[in-house]
Amino acid sequence: MLTDSSLCAPLDLPVRGAKPRTRGRTMMIDTGTPTRWFEDVVESHADLIDAVKFGWGTCLVTRDIKTKIDVCHAAGIEAYFGGTLFERYAAAGAVDTWRELCRATGCTTVEISHGTVVMSNVEKAGWVAEMAREFAVISEVGFKDGGRSMALTADEWVDAVRLDLEAGAGTVTLEARESGRSGFCTPGGEAREDVLGALDASGIDRDRLLFEAPTRDLQVTLLRRYGAGVNLGNVALTDVVGLETLRLGLRADTFGGV
Repeated sequence: MLTDSSLCAPLDLPVRGAKPRTRGRTMMIDTGTPTRWFEDVVESHADLIDAVKFGWGTCLVTRDIKTKIDVCHAAGIEAYFGGTLFERYAAAGAVDTWRELCRATGCTTVEISHGTVVMSNVEKAGWVAEMAREFAVISEVGFKDGGRSMALTADEWVDAVRLDLEAGAGTVTLEARESGRSGFCTPGGEAREDVLGALDASGIDRDRLLFEAPTRDLQVTLLRRYGAGVNLGNVALTDVVGLETLRLGLRADTFGGV
């Protein structure tokens, strides 16, 4: 934001709390960005980024992943690995090794999911509870496969979210992948109204939910429904500033406020 806030005053923009925020959080996804580019983005826009998820297992093939994580922590940004990496280690019976990887790289937050592997909600919640003894835990609900996710009823989505929260997750992420065409979204890229409606009626604290919203259409849908304070994730490095202008009602899609 401009240091001279008086220049924005006539626009009556939504109030954006300072970090660390509990609402209106933006999770940026990194899928292997060159380190200096990554450092530039964080240096320029750290005030707009609350968390970075290193996706696609890229931490295992990124020579200086520790540098990237240190850059995040120095800027007050939460850093963690995508849940599919946890699943890969779980499928190999090597969760303890995954835990050591998180420790060695300085991650104090972990993501637990079962979007790809065969794992019951109860088993996943067990892992959430175990990891919550040491880490801040973000769980993820929904499947990578669109057909499996579409087969989940709205009530099943709510039950899965509630189970993870009760197990110790601080935040539950609603799966949409990097395409915005799976998880709580239809194959056409639209948010499922039945899922959103069930979550709205559930009484679950929305500040503890993070909706993956990699596309502008999804971002606009969720901002119009919930306002600037909705937590959004899987935001590309190049879209962080654009999302903030959507939050503030500065673009045609949310002109005048959300």
